[in-house]
Amino acid sequence: MSTRAKRLIGGGAVAMAVLGLTVTAVPSAAQAKSTVDIQLLAINDFHGNLEPPSGSSGEITMIDEHGEQVQVKAGGAEYLATHLAEAREGHRNSVTVAAGDLIGGSPFLSAAFHDEPTIESLEHMGLDVSAVGNHEFDEGIAELHRIQDGGCHEVDGCTDPADPYDGSDFPYLGANVVDKDTGLPELPPVWVKNLGQGARVGFIGMTLEGTGNIVSKEVIKNLEFKDEVVTANYYAKLLKAVGVQSIVVLLHEGGVPVSPAYNYDCDSPGPGDGISGPVVDIAQNLDAEIDVVVTGHTHQAYACTIDDPAGQPRLVTSGSSFGRLYTEINLTYDKKTRDIIRTTMVAENRVVTRDVDVDDTQRDLIAEYRTLVDPIANQTVGYLAEDIPMGDTRDVESPLGDLIADMQLAATSSADTGGAQIAFMNPGGVRADLSYAASGSEGDGVVSYADAFTVQPFNNYLVTMDLTGAQIVTLLQQQYTGDNADRNLLLQPSEGFTYTVDASATGADRILTDTIALNGQPLDPAATYRVTVNSFLADGGDGFAVLAEGGNRLVGGLDIDVFKDWFTANTSADDPAEALPANRITFQ
Repeated sequence: MSTRAKRLIGGGAVAMAVLGLTVTAVPSAAQAKSTVDIQLLAINDFHGNLEPPSGSSGEITMIDEHGEQVQVKAGGAEYLATHLAEAREGHRNSVTVAAGDLIGGSPFLSAAFHDEPTIESLEHMGLDVSAVGNHEFDEGIAELHRIQDGGCHEVDGCTDPADPYDGSDFPYLGANVVDKDTGLPELPPVWVKNLGQGARVGFIGMTLEGTGNIVSKEVIKNLEFKDEVVTANYYAKLLKAVGVQSIVVLLHEGGVPVSPAYNYDCDSPGPGDGISGPVVDIAQNLDAEIDVVVTGHTHQAYACTIDDPAGQPRLVTSGSSFGRLYTEINLTYDKKTRDIIRTTMVAENRVVTRDVDVDDTQRDLIAEYRTLVDPIANQTVGYLAEDIPMGDTRDVESPLGDLIADMQLAATSSADTGGAQIAFMNPGGVRADLSYAASGSEGDGVVSYADAFTVQPFNNYLVTMDLTGAQIVTLLQQQYTGDNADRNLLLQPSEGFTYTVDASATGADRILTDTIALNGQPLDPAATYRVTVNSFLADGGDGFAVLAEGGNRLVGGLDIDVFKDWFTANTSADDPAEALPANRITFQ
């Protein structure tokens, strides 16, 4: 049976096709029990991190026995697979799920092969089902269908023509991803798992409604992303209509807990009080018949309860990112009511430590692709004197974000390359720290092509445009308004551009407009400035709609090429790059 056929049987192309995948035979004595124990193992935002991530991306924050926050090394597919296998031991009814962004924004090892290695890795880990995230759409819906169904890449062909890529064994769900022309779901909306003793659990998968604002508009122009609550509640009713009472939502949208520590009790002092962000409002309005909400997108770690519309606590979880954590959720299914007993639910995030035996299959898979990619990946492009970190969150200025903005300004400042005076970099486009410690065989302080690509994997073009000073003011205010009112995405500015943020204010008032200056001179609202951003931002991405109004555009080179060319031209073993102070934005 083909992979596609298996998926249609297991999940269905429409909500009513909920026949299930597996029925587990159980002893007659067990059948007499009135309940069934079910284990969910959940991951999110894996982003193709097959090898252990480096720098802060490879660490997780925890609260130790003394109440102090400490960093623990975590992640790597070889270790995640082992941890998941060990977690399943003794659990007859275990389902492994994901909340999106498994691919996209990936390190070079996976991205060089259009994330086929990551899909293969996740299959071997036993992933059963996943929601789509925004990064699943980075290369467009046709490529996502290829990732799901198999076949050779439209441009690059097959990695191995003798053994073409055969698609994913697990279904991607996208209940709120709709074709604009037909109004129908572009992906299966639901999937039902038949477990032992007649237990059935339905899964609804969704990406965030705002996906259209954070993905290149060209590749999703025929898609619409519907409201998460309306969509989930609709499919919950359909699942109930066909007899599925136990329902789990896999949602690629999330929140931010009060503490960055994965083991922080975010139900203290009260349900939901320890977490903020879009997921709170969503969880409070999802149909009370939905039992669990597994989330992602914000790269945070939490296992909270948030009251549903009936006032009952409901589990809402997220397992950080990059395979550093997995969430174990244990449930009890009542065979009489065919529903989850809410009071029995327990969820805990668990660290993917690197002190366990590596999984042989994952080790061999990584070694196979590493052999293919190493000749390109190991090319030296420059040198570092120290770590150059990205921000821990996206609402801060970072040394790496500033450096990238400086690189892009330098690449577009001459008259023939655009005449840029200012450059801005979006924090979400900076995917990893630049670490002094060697990530491969190149040695400490060496920046390889793979290192560069891991930092900037999206292949965006640079776009230089005209913006008035007034439009630049609006741009800065959009960091704290509209789509960014809750997430506060701080653009990383190039050298010479400075301003002050009033941290006590809200919305547009946070930008103190009389402090905005370029090379020490106040910004003139009536003057026209040449501004460089990447092509994603130039289309109004990340909620910066004013950038779509910029005129007199000149499209330049790829951001990854600008990144590596800057390092090659400006650094050497004797003169390596140092971290910038990240002091262009002042907070008061």
